[in-house]
Amino acid sequence: MATTPAGERLTPYGENPRGYLSYAADGRMQVIGAASRRILPAASTAPDSDRAALHDTMFAYAGTYSLGVGKVTHHVDISWNELWTGTDQVRLFEVQGNTLTLTTRIRDAEGATETHYALVWERICSAG
Repeated sequence: MATTPAGERLTPYGENPRGYLSYAADGRMQVIGAASRRILPAASTAPDSDRAALHDTMFAYAGTYSLGVGKVTHHVDISWNELWTGTDQVRLFEVQGNTLTLTTRIRDAEGATETHYALVWERICSAG
């Protein structure tokens, strides 16, 4: 979910996006997320318009992480968006029970507005 400076609520990945976020004890992390109701290409070799739509409805990156008081920094080694590769992505976090909420603020390309993003993750408990 995103909130604009004017208070407008946006759901760029739909109401029920899916994804996985993993933090390992060795300091590595990875995340992948996808919008709800993504298109299904008609063939395995999708036309450019379908590939662009699929790219625009997902995110993925991996690297290492470091923790601070109330924040986690993702040091991105590889990303679906090459602009993020080699950057540090800082997220504020809050844990409540099995729920992790990560928030960040991102400025638009012109730097004129800042949008507040919040991702809510639920821990998956193993069956074993």
